[in-house]
Amino acid sequence: MSSRKKLIAGNWKMNKTSADGVALARDLVVAIGKQAEVDVVVCPPFTAIESVGKALEGSNVRLGAQNMHHEASGAFTGEVSAPMLRAIFATHVILGHSERRTFFGDTDEFVNKKVLAALKNQLRPIFCVGETLAERESGATLKVVQTQVERGLEGVNRDQAASVIVAYEPVWAIGTGKVATTEQAQEVHAFIRGLLTKLFSEPVAQKVRILYGGSMKPANAPELLAQKDIDGGLIGGAALEARSFVELVTAAAAVK
Repeated sequence: MSSRKKLIAGNWKMNKTSADGVALARDLVVAIGKQAEVDVVVCPPFTAIESVGKALEGSNVRLGAQNMHHEASGAFTGEVSAPMLRAIFATHVILGHSERRTFFGDTDEFVNKKVLAALKNQLRPIFCVGETLAERESGATLKVVQTQVERGLEGVNRDQAASVIVAYEPVWAIGTGKVATTEQAQEVHAFIRGLLTKLFSEPVAQKVRILYGGSMKPANAPELLAQKDIDGGLIGGAALEARSFVELVTAAAAVK
């Protein structure tokens, strides 16, 4: 059995007003706020982070953001910085999500700057990598993932690496209802752990949690979470409703 504690992180994307977010957070606190078997993080949109954070106070549910800029402050209209997130008690931040890469042009180099800034400010990056459908069909999955991992983690040292959370998200399985087979998911997770071993050492690689981020739902979670190298999930749609998200946490807690 892996010594890595399972982690279920909810990415609310551009959903939930502040009031909606608080209502969902309160439901989660009632249902899973005291359990300690699984680490739980919720990542609301920026307008709801502070109010959701207050609703989570005193519980074991952690607060995360969906993105950040690598600079601490300055003339970057529309952006937020790591110190700003730390000031409202965020502990995690999603970086390099496929939607940021696809729609907003986040490059490996830009994501790398964000990863380094997050670590410098004691924020735990949930660092996302993954291939498109065209890349998968052309047989380039592992090459694409390797490039993203190596470039995204450049400059991260061994001591910092254990704080990084990697999320593998097959882009073709996000919001499409398609899910990578358990074997496909485990193959890439194991490959990523092998890369981390080369970059940082075996002991460090065994500490890093690698999440599956491709349409994990209560129906497929038990099988996915039972895999050796799948340490949890970065959850999109199923994180927007308390019942389904709680079921995923329960599924993670049941893995022995």
